[in-house]
Amino acid sequence: MEDKEILARIGDLVEEEQRLRDRLQQGELSAEEEQQRLRTVEVALDQCWDLLRQRRARRESGQDPDDAQVRPGGEVEGYLQ
Repeated sequence: MEDKEILARIGDLVEEEQRLRDRLQQGELSAEEEQQRLRTVEVALDQCWDLLRQRRARRESGQDPDDAQVRPGGEVEGYLQ
């Protein structure tokens, strides 16, 4: 996946976050359902940002950015803990 594809995916996920919040405000989703879906979107966003950072770091160090891999959600979510 190229950087521009990752950035497009990030944009799609941000839009999905907004749609979920809008649907909650309009009463189309329960708070529990919104939170479950948001959690999935947030993990996917973190994975995309992590992949983009990996690609940039590899490029800056003279390595092949295409060798970067999507890391499991639990791994990228555990970085701040």
